[in-house]
Amino acid sequence: MLGMCRGRRKFLVASLALLFIPALTWLYLSVGSFQVKPLPLSPLEALSSTPVGGAGERQALELRVRVVEEENRALRRELSRPPRSPSAQLPSNNHRGNQSRTHSEEGTGDNESQKAVTVGNSSDCVRHPVVDKCETIHVAIVCAGYNASRDVVTLVKSVLFHRRNPLHFHFITDSIAQQILSSLFHTWMVPAVRVDFYDADELKSEVSWIPNKHYSGIYGLMKLVLTKTLPSDLQRVIVLDTDITFATDIAELWAVFHKFKGQQVLGLVENQSDWYLGNLWKNHRPWPALGRGFNTGVILLLLDRLRKLRWEQMWRLTAERELMSMLSTSLADQDIFNAVIKQNPFLVHQLPCFWNVQLSDHTRSEKCYKDVSDLKVIHWNSPKKLRVKNKHVEFFRNLYLTFLEYDGNLLRRELFGCPSEADHNSENLQKTLSELDEDDPCYEFRRERFTVHRTHLYFLHYEYKPSSDNTDVTLVAQLSMDRLQMLEAICKHWEGPISLALYLSDAEAQQFLRYAQGSEVLMSRGNVGYHIVYKEGQFYPVNLLRNVAMRHVNTPYMFLSDIDFLPMYSLYEYLRYHVWTKGHAPTNFAKWRTATTPYRVQWEADFEPYVMVRRDSPEYDRRFVGFGWNKVAHIMELDAQEYEFVVLPNAFMIHMPHAPSFDITKFRSNKQYRVCLKTLKEEFQQNMSRRYGFAALKYMTAENNS
Repeated sequence: MLGMCRGRRKFLVASLALLFIPALTWLYLSVGSFQVKPLPLSPLEALSSTPVGGAGERQALELRVRVVEEENRALRRELSRPPRSPSAQLPSNNHRGNQSRTHSEEGTGDNESQKAVTVGNSSDCVRHPVVDKCETIHVAIVCAGYNASRDVVTLVKSVLFHRRNPLHFHFITDSIAQQILSSLFHTWMVPAVRVDFYDADELKSEVSWIPNKHYSGIYGLMKLVLTKTLPSDLQRVIVLDTDITFATDIAELWAVFHKFKGQQVLGLVENQSDWYLGNLWKNHRPWPALGRGFNTGVILLLLDRLRKLRWEQMWRLTAERELMSMLSTSLADQDIFNAVIKQNPFLVHQLPCFWNVQLSDHTRSEKCYKDVSDLKVIHWNSPKKLRVKNKHVEFFRNLYLTFLEYDGNLLRRELFGCPSEADHNSENLQKTLSELDEDDPCYEFRRERFTVHRTHLYFLHYEYKPSSDNTDVTLVAQLSMDRLQMLEAICKHWEGPISLALYLSDAEAQQFLRYAQGSEVLMSRGNVGYHIVYKEGQFYPVNLLRNVAMRHVNTPYMFLSDIDFLPMYSLYEYLRYHVWTKGHAPTNFAKWRTATTPYRVQWEADFEPYVMVRRDSPEYDRRFVGFGWNKVAHIMELDAQEYEFVVLPNAFMIHMPHAPSFDITKFRSNKQYRVCLKTLKEEFQQNMSRRYGFAALKYMTAENNS
């Protein structure tokens, strides 16, 4: 093994001696062309200034009942009148300059997204107001932990696949989900998509006083505080669970806000199980609800009206009162929403059931749909998820799997005609790419250096506890699907933390997930970080993968390896024992065989040892892709920064045999590939000369003499 120190600072680098052994349909909702004049909201405003409880509350309730009855009479009168002109428009609703307009089928413009299309869920075909082409649709999602972060990607894919409008996602997350999702969206670079994060830890005190038996834990209660959490100027939002799949354009659901009447502030679908009927088993006692109650997997929230109603006070008082007898919630926020609705039924606009087709063992969801055209949102609202029992579950599972394995890179399509906020990262990237010469024979090589690959960090659950002596080492490696079978062997040989970057397609990522979840060896290891870098372009971005894995090392030291090298048993413990002031580098095998103490060696041309270094060591140069010079350039960089190479005796790795990679085959068979690699090497050496001056002259000399 080799150790290295740099200048006045001592950096540990270990380099090991090596033993070589040989589709879907877009549908729009329909609504009536009549227009109901909104009733005055003064009773509600009066309520907001009336103390809750006692005679005041009873009077307010009586007033609400009279208002609802008057609404029903007004609605019946409107329905009995002849339909109005199709050009009539409903009131607009603005947020941050995005105007919400409604158009009839004969409205302005010929863009399909501006036309109303009728859907045959019944014999009554009526028109529905559609969403303005460039109106931003706001979506709020509570997401915490590794598994939920992975699940929410499928939801986002299904929304992006159908959408024709700008989207603004509001994620209420813990620190884990924020790290994962912020990196994912930053590298996804989907046009006309904005993402904001809200710290769930800051909200825990708002709901932690509520005992909750639901598997979602405290995060299952956070939808209750969205009026307080989301921006005060945000007027309305669609709230979704992470286990949702869209089968239609989310703009259709957004358009349903126009159907809210009077004092309706919540859009919900009826619960499709018998849970709230209280007859599932003996002594089953659910929270109060209207009939079957409502499911909160999909919610339309009129935030501005809810705030005027003092929603925070309303749900808190209801929860406190019910918890005196119920003691805890069983279905998290859903129980509290339903208890509030039971007392205030006028708050709800009931959505058609196809906006939340609930799939679990005890639902009657098949009554909700007659054929495929009725499906709009599928909700896997069971801990068993895809294993639920439903006579149509295979159809739903296939729809879900379609988006699960769908190539997310294809969702980076522009929304033409809609102004969007400037994305400086995207602009800088386009400027850099435009400066490249497309006639250059090595253009594709140069372009790869600047390609942004969609990256999903911590694809599986990860746990790591730092060592008390601050000497821990993480094994760093990268791999593709054809090396997947080597993971178990490495995990058996290296018991310490591992950081892996996997270069996979979306479909391969799911194959890896199934492989990992079926492996006792991999599932028994919580200290392995799996980071998915999604495939794009024609080259294997080996150094990008290494850099991704290096950036997510949580130990002071890292051992830079490759997936086809198997560490000797107990090497992890051996390196911790020898966390000295040095690292390791190019190996003199004859000396290593008899050495009993670490010894120093000098850098040589084309040297590429596997080394252990401090976590803050230089990254790999991204210009080198595929086969050739990717590790050589990195070792040269370390040497230029005055790292010393020290060989560690009694430590080795075994090179496991494998078929030649696609890139090495391309290198051997393609002359232009070799020419471009030589060009990149020369440019790298020139850069070294500019950065390190006279000290870098030896690299040019060594190359010429080799």
